[in-house]
Amino acid sequence: MRIGELSERTGASVRSLRYYEEQGLLVSERSPSGQRHYADDAVRHVALLRQLYAAGLTSAVIAELLPCTYAPSVAANDDAFERLQVERERLEAHIAELTETLAALDVVIGNNRRWRAAQEAPLPS
Repeated sequence: MRIGELSERTGASVRSLRYYEEQGLLVSERSPSGQRHYADDAVRHVALLRQLYAAGLTSAVIAELLPCTYAPSVAANDDAFERLQVERERLEAHIAELTETLAALDVVIGNNRRWRAAQEAPLPS
């Protein structure tokens, strides 16, 4: 498929797809006229890249992790596997922080709801 179709099927902009390629995260074949052509599995691959970016990983980190997605059993991927575990632990810690922040916001929201309800209550006569 061509770059426009991949963009349409994944929701990633054409510019993002070109960037992924520049970073070595996505591979295309070139036609004789120079147009990019992607295999069907590129849709799944781009979805993974977008998830990793959304999780806060940089292109350099993603490039380190990609060998684990291609051939998880290959011994040469030991460094990538270790990095994968480190990134998972980092995300898990971030989720814990976000959960604490969410709980704190719930307390503030609850306090504000009670205050607002008290302001709307009729005054005793």
